[in-house]
Amino acid sequence: MINTRRKGRYGIDAPYVPLSMTAGLFACIGLMVFAHMGGLWITVVTLAVILSVYMHTTLRGKFVAWRSLLVTLPWRGDEQILDLGCGRGAILLMAAECAPRGRAVGIDIWSSKDQSGNAMNVTGSNAVTEGVADRVELKTADMRELPFADDSFDVIVSNVAIHNISDAGGRDRAIDEAWRVLRPGGRLLIADISKSRQYSDRLAALGARVVRRSLGWRMWWGGPWMTTMLIDVQKPA
Repeated sequence: MINTRRKGRYGIDAPYVPLSMTAGLFACIGLMVFAHMGGLWITVVTLAVILSVYMHTTLRGKFVAWRSLLVTLPWRGDEQILDLGCGRGAILLMAAECAPRGRAVGIDIWSSKDQSGNAMNVTGSNAVTEGVADRVELKTADMRELPFADDSFDVIVSNVAIHNISDAGGRDRAIDEAWRVLRPGGRLLIADISKSRQYSDRLAALGARVVRRSLGWRMWWGGPWMTTMLIDVQKPA
């Protein structure tokens, strides 16, 4: 159902993070070589490992983890799908492959700080490359004020996006909006590196039965101290 080898170009999540790691790594190597500070080798190895884990997650791990999630859903093939903070379409386009007769809508504010080269036209090109452009729709929209009617979507996904809303009230509004546009019986899957407890509590207050769990090492953003948690909810029918 989902092609495990992605053809599109999906960039790097929070590109300033690995860039900072790389700068620190080369700075330490420079000090070792030119200032004979041999004791920095432990720092060099540690930074190299953390950088490698981060790059695996952003380039490969997130695709493997999300494929495992998506293939477990009971797809009919005509679902209406929404991706909150779709970026360059990594998760959106995999979900679109699961609904050949459906529609997959991705919204974003297209911030290149949160993902390198993030732009609507790039996501559109990826949709063409992955062969799902006929069922994908892209919009510029704020997840705190979704431009959709109540009960519009069968499946809503979000990958490491909602935490970018800086205030707790705004994150609550994003959860409320996702719940509003999710159809009864629909599924909400949120993966995020922080604030997952807030999402869980908010959804529970809305009457949801929430499953919260770690997505494991494939979605460690550098190490186990920055793991990705999954919020999995089905709206009561």
